[in-house]
Amino acid sequence: MNGSFYKYHGAGNDFILFDNRLGDFNLDQAAIVRLCDRRFGVGADGLMTLNQSSDSDFHLDYYNADGSLGSLCGNGSRCAVALAHQLQMIGEKTQFSAADGIHTARLDPQKKLVALDMHDVKTIEDRKESIFLDTGSPHDVRLVDQLNDLDVEHLGRQLREDIYGPEGANINFIEQKSSNTFAIRTYERGVEAETLACGTGAVAAAIAMHYSQKTSATSLELYAPGGTLHISFNPTAEGYTDVVLTGPAAFVFKGDLAS
Repeated sequence: MNGSFYKYHGAGNDFILFDNRLGDFNLDQAAIVRLCDRRFGVGADGLMTLNQSSDSDFHLDYYNADGSLGSLCGNGSRCAVALAHQLQMIGEKTQFSAADGIHTARLDPQKKLVALDMHDVKTIEDRKESIFLDTGSPHDVRLVDQLNDLDVEHLGRQLREDIYGPEGANINFIEQKSSNTFAIRTYERGVEAETLACGTGAVAAAIAMHYSQKTSATSLELYAPGGTLHISFNPTAEGYTDVVLTGPAAFVFKGDLAS
């Protein structure tokens, strides 16, 4: 396989990306784990391959840091769009397919921002202590006080396993800052640690806060440890439509795998 890879991050949520349009990507689960390791590898929250597609500009496969094939990754998808633009595969607008179907995205190359159209959210579960919803990946959203003092690693891991079992869910802790701004910290399944940002988690948190009437705003900013993500949506009687995740997608470096 072509050993070249690209490192990107979206608000500190970082990824290793391969151009796999020739279809020669052949790394197994153990190799993906090694590459994502922050001490013995490149270091990343996940790995992605951009593949040929018959019905869109490209198909995106996402692998968790534990080597397992993942569901939709919002920040990863935005980074993949930025790479596709860097490789001159696309212009400033694209359609690509991912684990949950077709998505549209738009780039602002000058500001290094990517806006990703998410799928509608129709099912939201109020579980009293949390709100559960799927925004391409499953998310548990919890409103807390003193977010900075929270042991996200310990509590997130406990909730991910005790409540959701082996399949798990991402656990998001939210603190309200104003009528339309929230701070967020996320424990991600597959990474099995806190990440500096989570795109689908920020979308889930924004919708959950509107659903629970903590805000009436339909355009929100989520402050993650690695940067700010912007989420907009349209609430309807059937759920939430026109959901858009916008944030930075930054190229870090290009490298080659050792033979």
